[in-house]
Amino acid sequence: MVPRSLKIGLSARLLHNPPKELGFRNKTLQYLEQSIAHWIMAHGALVMMIPTISSNAEVSRRGISVRSYVRELDGLVLQGGADVSPRSYGKEPMRADWAGDIVRDRYEMELIHEFMAQGKPVLGICRGAQLLNVAFGGTLYQDIPTLRPEAIPHVDAELYDRLQHDVTFEPESRLAALYPGQDGGRVNSIHHQAVDRLGGDLVVDARSSADGIVEAIRWRGSGYAMGLQWHPEFHAADGELLDSSPIMLDFLETAARMRDAPE
Repeated sequence: MVPRSLKIGLSARLLHNPPKELGFRNKTLQYLEQSIAHWIMAHGALVMMIPTISSNAEVSRRGISVRSYVRELDGLVLQGGADVSPRSYGKEPMRADWAGDIVRDRYEMELIHEFMAQGKPVLGICRGAQLLNVAFGGTLYQDIPTLRPEAIPHVDAELYDRLQHDVTFEPESRLAALYPGQDGGRVNSIHHQAVDRLGGDLVVDARSSADGIVEAIRWRGSGYAMGLQWHPEFHAADGELLDSSPIMLDFLETAARMRDAPE
């Protein structure tokens, strides 16, 4: 029997107030960015975007739950996107435009906890890494230039994913094991928030070589949860950037192993 393809859940980006030209007045859009779906699919897995399920939604009354969704999937990837709300880690926004999306925070944290409760791996990208830290009780720098003024630029509106810097792997880390013979690599940088206080049972796997800003985190428990501050799904077109395949293959191999483990 040919084993079935892995089914990977992808958290949705939320657009609460779509531009009028899209034709969805007073509606909320849930969507994915093409590159991250293709990065997963290029390694042989199927991608299923997971819609939000709110307490007052029609689907709730039909008995669909987050637990039901997670039961049908083999792993979770958290996309990048809007800021994590400081209120999600007990702080007030320092500026109104740093208030983030608390609706998405709650939705994705519920997904994180349920996937991990069911023994399935979680991979967080950019915002997803930050939210993973918050879900484990950590905090964030609301804005790197404000709170870490000595840091190098980590976001540039004009350069976007062409802004790059080097990261250094922590010795004995999972990333160091995935890239034998390398002490780090070059990555893109599209974030103004970053990990401040590390969440419980998390360890740092990589830091920005120039300023020490946390670039990768990992849960040290018996399951699998990893967060990457850069966007590995954007690396394929640039041969000078860190090869993103070892990360996705490691995630998918873990998902397959957990799926096929005897109950």
